[in-house]
Amino acid sequence: MSESNNKPAARPTIKAVRGTRDLLPDQTPLWNRVEATARAIFARYGFGEIRTPVFEATELFARGVGEETDIVSKEMFTWEDRARAASEKAQNLTLRPESTAGVVRAYIEHKLGETGQLQKLYYIGPQFRRERPQRGRYRQFWQIGAEVIGPQSSGAESAVRDAEVLEMLASLLDELGVRDWKLELNSIGNAEDRARFNVALREALAPVKDQMCPDNQRRAETNPLRVLDSKDEADQEIINALPKIADYLGDESREHFEQVKAALDACGVPYHVNPRLVRGLDYYTRTTFEFTVTTGLGTQNALLGGGRYDGLSEMLGGPKAPGIGFAIGEDRLILTLQAQAEADAAASGVAPAEPKLDAYIAPLGVAQNAAALKLARELRRDGIAIEVGDGSFRLKKSFDAADKVARNIILLGEDEVATNILTVKSFATGEQKKISRAELAGAL
Repeated sequence: MSESNNKPAARPTIKAVRGTRDLLPDQTPLWNRVEATARAIFARYGFGEIRTPVFEATELFARGVGEETDIVSKEMFTWEDRARAASEKAQNLTLRPESTAGVVRAYIEHKLGETGQLQKLYYIGPQFRRERPQRGRYRQFWQIGAEVIGPQSSGAESAVRDAEVLEMLASLLDELGVRDWKLELNSIGNAEDRARFNVALREALAPVKDQMCPDNQRRAETNPLRVLDSKDEADQEIINALPKIADYLGDESREHFEQVKAALDACGVPYHVNPRLVRGLDYYTRTTFEFTVTTGLGTQNALLGGGRYDGLSEMLGGPKAPGIGFAIGEDRLILTLQAQAEADAAASGVAPAEPKLDAYIAPLGVAQNAAALKLARELRRDGIAIEVGDGSFRLKKSFDAADKVARNIILLGEDEVATNILTVKSFATGEQKKISRAELAGAL
C-alpha cells in the first residue's frame, strides 16, 4: 500500500450558512458610521436605546404580526424549546423576524405606560427570516428602528408624532448623504375604515382572483388588504384597478392624515401620496410610509418603511397605547451608500482614500520591542491610532508594512529610546523630522 493511501481524507471547509455573511474589517467602518450617525440623530429627538432578546415566544409574532402574513406562515425560524422542567409544557420559540412586536411586549411587561410619559425607543440589531437570499436580502439581516408609544394622555396618537418621525428620518438620510430619496405616504385608516374597505375589496377580487398568482389567491381569501402589497408583476394590472382605500376613510382618519401632511409641508419634507401603499403586517393603522431610493437597490428599491399601530398593545394583552415606528434595512442602506460612493468615484476619476492609522512604530531591533509597545500604549492613551512592528523586520520591510496601514512611521532605535527624540517620517510628504516625545502626540 502506498504512503499516499494512508493519509486521512481532507475535511471539507466549513463556510457561512447560506443567507448569512461575515462583515470584515474593511467593511465595518461604514456600518459603524451609519450606526453612530443614527444614534446621534435619535438622541437629538429624545430617543433612548432598548435591547430586546433575539428570540421570543412564537405566539408574540403570531398575534402581533399576523398568522396569515408571509413572515409568520413561511419565513420564521421556529423551534420547540425542550430545556424546561418535565412538568411544564414545551414552548415554541422564534428568532425575531422584526422588532416592533418585541419592543411593545417590553413596553407592556415593564409597565412603561404607567409613567404617563411618551416612550421614544430605538434599536439596532439583527433580525432573522427564512427568505430566498438575494442582493440586499439575507436570512440574518440588520435593522435600525424606532418606536414612539405611550398612553393616549401622552399625545402618542397625535399626528405631530407621525410627522416628527418622518422629519427625523428625512434628516437622518440627509446627514448620511443618501441622495434622491423619496417618501411615499398613505393612510390605511382605522379598524372600522378597513372593515368597510375589505368588503369592497373582496367584492372586487371575487371575479378576478383566479387570474392571480397562488399567493394572491390565498391573500384574497385570508386578508385582501395584503393583495395591494404584492410585488408580483403579472398581477399589477389587476391590482391597479382595485378600489383605493382613500375612498373609504372616515372623517377622523382623513383629518389625521391631513394633519400629518400639513406638518410635513410646514417642515419642508417632500412626500408623494401613494394610494396603493399598505404595510403587510396586521398591526398597522392610519399612517403608512416607505422611503425609496433610485441608486443601489434595483427594482426592489424600498430602503425603510413603517407606520402607525394604535391597536398593537391591546392585541398583545396590554393597555391601549397608540404608537408609530419604522425599521431601516441597514444592509440595504449600506448598499445604497456604497453604490453612491462608487458612482461619485467613477464620475470624478478619483478612488476614495483608504482609512489609515496615525502612525506605525518600527523598533530597530528586537531589543527595542518592549520600548515600542510602551510608546504605543502612551500614544494610544492620548487618542492616537497606532500599529506596532517587530524588531526582527529589516528596515525596508518595516517601511513597506507601515506604508500600507499608517500615514507616518516612527523609527525607534537605541538613540531614540535614550534621548526621547523620535525620528518620524510622513508618507504623504516624504519629510523626515526629529520630534521630542513630549510633542509627538500633537505632531501626529
